[in-house]
Amino acid sequence: MTEDHSRLAERVITRREELALSIRRAAQTAGIAYDTWRRIESGAKKVHRSSIAKVDAVLGWAPGSAIGVLEGREPIPIRQTAEAPGVDISRRPVEDIDREARDVIQLATVATTSGLTSDEIRDLSDRAVRDLKAAGLI
Repeated sequence: MTEDHSRLAERVITRREELALSIRRAAQTAGIAYDTWRRIESGAKKVHRSSIAKVDAVLGWAPGSAIGVLEGREPIPIRQTAEAPGVDISRRPVEDIDREARDVIQLATVATTSGLTSDEIRDLSDRAVRDLKAAGLI
C-alpha cells in the first residue's frame, strides 16, 4: 500500500487554516515538535506514524483519520455534544459501513455454507447490505 503524504499535507493545511491555528500552536497542542508539524505539512515521508496520529485531536478528526488520509480515505470530523460533555461524536462514511458489512457477510457465508461460487457469495452480501439499508439498520 502506498502512502500519499502530499494528500495528507493538503488536508492538514486546509483544516488547520479553517481552525485559524498557527503551525506553532497546532504543534504545541498536539504535543509534537514544530519541525515535525512542518514536515507533515510539507508532505515529507519521514514522519513517524505516531506523530501523524497526534494531529487528529488538534484538527477535530476522529482517531485514525490522519493515517486514513495517508491510505486514501477522507478524515472523519468529530463534534462534541451538549447532552454528554466530554463525548465526541463522529459519523463513519457510508462506504466504510457498506464495505465492512459486505466483508462480514461474505466471511459468515464462507464459514457456514459450501458449494457457493464467489459470485454467488458477492451477490448474497450485496443483497443483504441492500436489505439492511432498507430496514434502516445501516
